[in-house]
Amino acid sequence: MKPQFKQIVIVLLSIFLLSCSTDESNTETAVTPVPVTPPPSVPNPEIPSGPIAKSINYLALGDSYTIGQSVCETCRFPEQLKTSLKMFYTQTNFSLKVIATTGWTTTNLISAINQQKPESNYDLVTLLIGVNNQYQGKDFSLYEKEFPELANKAIMFAKGDKKNVIVVSIPDYAYTPYAKNLSDSQKTKISAEINQYNNFAENYCKANEIVFVGITDITRQGLSNTNLVASDGLHPSESAYAAFVERLLPKAKIALQD
Repeated sequence: MKPQFKQIVIVLLSIFLLSCSTDESNTETAVTPVPVTPPPSVPNPEIPSGPIAKSINYLALGDSYTIGQSVCETCRFPEQLKTSLKMFYTQTNFSLKVIATTGWTTTNLISAINQQKPESNYDLVTLLIGVNNQYQGKDFSLYEKEFPELANKAIMFAKGDKKNVIVVSIPDYAYTPYAKNLSDSQKTKISAEINQYNNFAENYCKANEIVFVGITDITRQGLSNTNLVASDGLHPSESAYAAFVERLLPKAKIALQD
């Protein structure tokens, strides 16, 4: 092999080896994982996350659905709501007062409030009333007169701030084992009258800028999901009240941070 030809071959081999080395280096660089920064989480505007007062007083007004007929004391929705709030606001002390008894109508609740005379120092007030007006066959005009009175009392107890009041819709007991023995026309009548009461309350709340939370549709699953009905076959169960609280909690958080 001639010397000149040898030099040409050596140069070509050198270029080839350098090219392989560069490719290998690029390959190693390409497979090196690049850390990815996850996008920042966007807070849900329905659930405020700011601080609240160190002490919160909660007043629950109502009837059997508030006192928690046929469920344990901690199973009723006001207690579950208080517990949920405590889990979210760990540095805050929560107190709960309940004015409610099974069978109470709007008239009974007004009478009890007038007797007990709660203070006007509550940060949160819930009101759920009316089923016994319907169940006992009271004239609807009584509810039209007394529900606004109770709503105004609730505002007064909530330091005069309507934003701290939450009205809860009336459950529908036509969708419980209790109502299975009733005729279809009777069950239809119950549901229609419950709708009438709820529509009045909701419209009143909208007109007066009071928060209204509907939970009636949850109770209308009582026949298809028996876990939503308490052992008495009539009232909501702990699970049903937990479903109520899922809807109440965001509204309660907003109220407590205003």
